[in-house]
Amino acid sequence: MSSKKDKFYLKIALNLAKQNKGLTAENPSVGCVIIKNNKIISLSKTSINGRPHAEDNAIRLANMSDLRGSTLYVTLEPCTHHGKTPPCTDLIIKNKISKIVYGSNDIDKRTANNLKNVLRKYNISTKQVKMKDITDFYKSYLYIRKNKSPYITAKLACSNDYYIYSKKNKKITNELSRKTSHLLRYKNNAILISSKTLNKDNPFLNCRINGLENYSPIKIILDKKLDYKKNLNIFKNNKKKCIFFYNVSNKKKLSTLKKNKIKHYKVNLDNQNNLDFTEIKKKLFKLNINYLLIEGGKKLTKSLIQKKHINQFFLFKSGKNLNTNGQLKIKEIVNQLNKKFIICSTLIALFTISCLEFYLLRNYYKIQFTRENRIYDLCKIENWKNSNNYIKNYNENSFVPLTEDPKALITHYFSKMDNEFFVRYCGQLEKKPSWKTNFFNIKFIK
Repeated sequence: MSSKKDKFYLKIALNLAKQNKGLTAENPSVGCVIIKNNKIISLSKTSINGRPHAEDNAIRLANMSDLRGSTLYVTLEPCTHHGKTPPCTDLIIKNKISKIVYGSNDIDKRTANNLKNVLRKYNISTKQVKMKDITDFYKSYLYIRKNKSPYITAKLACSNDYYIYSKKNKKITNELSRKTSHLLRYKNNAILISSKTLNKDNPFLNCRINGLENYSPIKIILDKKLDYKKNLNIFKNNKKKCIFFYNVSNKKKLSTLKKNKIKHYKVNLDNQNNLDFTEIKKKLFKLNINYLLIEGGKKLTKSLIQKKHINQFFLFKSGKNLNTNGQLKIKEIVNQLNKKFIICSTLIALFTISCLEFYLLRNYYKIQFTRENRIYDLCKIENWKNSNNYIKNYNENSFVPLTEDPKALITHYFSKMDNEFFVRYCGQLEKKPSWKTNFFNIKFIK
């Protein structure tokens, strides 16, 4: 039987986990809170690139010689196997933590449902508390583990009359849509386009939100015949990896890729004479690419929807018609989405828009928010007082102007629409947006 206290601490752990989602390589992002004598003594999350784990970080941050009698709250079942690092259960046993409360089971066969058996002999009790928020948070991770495939998000931007290109102007949608697109780039390990899009648009494929440039995704190009053009923007920045998938060899083009230190893999063709995307997904999974963003054109997007490769889709639709200036109409793709996907409530979508507008356009370059550092500082200032004081400070003061960690809020905020945040900041909008747009978060049914 779960208590309010258990859910309270697991919710804090979940907020921590959300901050690094998409940044922990092949490992899931996990949040951890340690309490003793009804006081929070430490809290942490999985490190960027996946190591150390959240439990390891939290135990080290506790900085106490004696953790006996403490309870460790963690969003995901702690690992019990030796991988690149020792199991988290070794640290739990060593520090004589008395109780483990976790939210979700791990699907990893090396760990799944093994926690109780490992800790029982050391008189360490275990308890699972199921929460919908935690279950939803790990849906993508569980999908990745179960299917040994990346969790794929796709996006398209179009005009009100469903064109994705303009003869006169490259920009179809508004600034908000573009900022949100860059948030998607930040949240995913890699971004994939076709060679057709590469040659037509010559994109950089990076994240261009101030402070998040270092979290730009790996660039992946589908180029069946290696017909990419010279002097492309993707070759100008070697700091972030780039991968080409092809089928027809071209010695000169392959030599150019090698010169630019770009990885390239030859793959088979499917029954429609396209690069076999199932084979590509398997390869990406082996390369530890778990979250993939597709920014393809009409042909690629249509094909991936038909073959059920997409898990989540974002459609940005402008309020303007392009008429004779429009190119490549995607009305049929939108019809596909309506048939194969579930669309979230338009009301919720528009509410999201208002909040994003305030945050991204009005305040982003003035104020950058973070939670974790502030929470941790509050705990130290309060000298680890009881949970009532903690939650009061957490609710009232967690969103404050900071510049140390600009990535934290974006992941947290974009993943969870926080009511307190809405009340506190979105009510301060000076005027309603003058532009018109539609933003749909569409989830695929597997």
